[in-house]
Amino acid sequence: MSKLNRDILYLIFEELQDDKKTLYSSLSIDKTCCEIIVPILWRNPWKYLTKENIFILFKIVISHLTDESKNNLKAHGIDFSTISYQKLLFNYISFCKHLDLNAIDSVIRIVKRHYSNSTFEILKNEIYNLFINENTKFTHLYLPKRFDYQIHLIPGAEQCISEIVFLSCYTKINDDVLTGLAEICQSIEKLHLFSERKCSKYGIIKLIDSFKKLTYVRLITDLTRKNYHSNIDEFHITLGNSLMKHAHTIQHFEIELPVSNFSLAEEQWLDKIVYKFLEDISLPSLQILKSDIANVTALRNLIVNANGSLTEISFYNLTHRANDIKIIIETIYQSCPNLKYLKLKLINENLLELEQLLINCQYLNGLHFIINNDRIYWY
Repeated sequence: MSKLNRDILYLIFEELQDDKKTLYSSLSIDKTCCEIIVPILWRNPWKYLTKENIFILFKIVISHLTDESKNNLKAHGIDFSTISYQKLLFNYISFCKHLDLNAIDSVIRIVKRHYSNSTFEILKNEIYNLFINENTKFTHLYLPKRFDYQIHLIPGAEQCISEIVFLSCYTKINDDVLTGLAEICQSIEKLHLFSERKCSKYGIIKLIDSFKKLTYVRLITDLTRKNYHSNIDEFHITLGNSLMKHAHTIQHFEIELPVSNFSLAEEQWLDKIVYKFLEDISLPSLQILKSDIANVTALRNLIVNANGSLTEISFYNLTHRANDIKIIIETIYQSCPNLKYLKLKLINENLLELEQLLINCQYLNGLHFIINNDRIYWY
């Protein structure tokens, strides 16, 4: 097969990377297709992990062990000869770009009940060394809750994880782990952070401070009605300040609050805290703004302080008050010259502002209006 045909097949299968069924069915077409598809499937094999296939994946993983590792495990009472190591057609682990230690731990745990904790840790070390070495390079890293394994000390770790661009982790992860990663993983652009209450570990602050170009933040909290007030502590203030140091590069900022855990009165108080936060925040590189809050002052602040970089705006819960909608539309057409898509509520009283919006936002190619038929007249 010519190189051109192979390149075309590669582009086709890349487009189908999320279509597991098609990729699986195409594996048996011929050798070339197989050689292209296997690395795509193994880029993030953990997303296909199920109860049904976890043991198969475990067998594939341990089949990558060297004879030296197998002998070391056998010397400590871990013998997988009854499982039978598989003869591998590929070095599958070398294709992996997502180092998901949550998933890897789940795969290893299926045999944990057979061994003592100390023996199991030896197995864990060998498996971690399979993934973290100078011959692998990852772009995505997922760390489990309460994680305390200092992966940055594994030989070859610096070459292996220095190009990480995505990190998912918890605030209570061991400080030594996060401080060690701060020295290696400075190219992280996307952060999924689970912020836990009563946290006194500041390793995550050092890690965030080390980022060179943070563009995406998703902050998830575990607030509950019982202990919300105690969460607003020195750590969370420091965390907020650390994130805001990257305001000039952040393009996506998302906060998830489990509001269902609060009573109505507490929700209203919580809204004031969130709105105050949004009124004070400045994200000059923000490109996409999606919101289901109704506070006009907070929304206006976000739009103005985006410095004209917004290209997409979606408001799902904007007030029905004509003056509030007027303020928002005026702010948009005065501050968003590059806007391409807009979704918001529209009522009859705001048609003049809509006309001005269409005049000023010349790159607009998508409009989605949420309309109450009692408040708009078609004639």
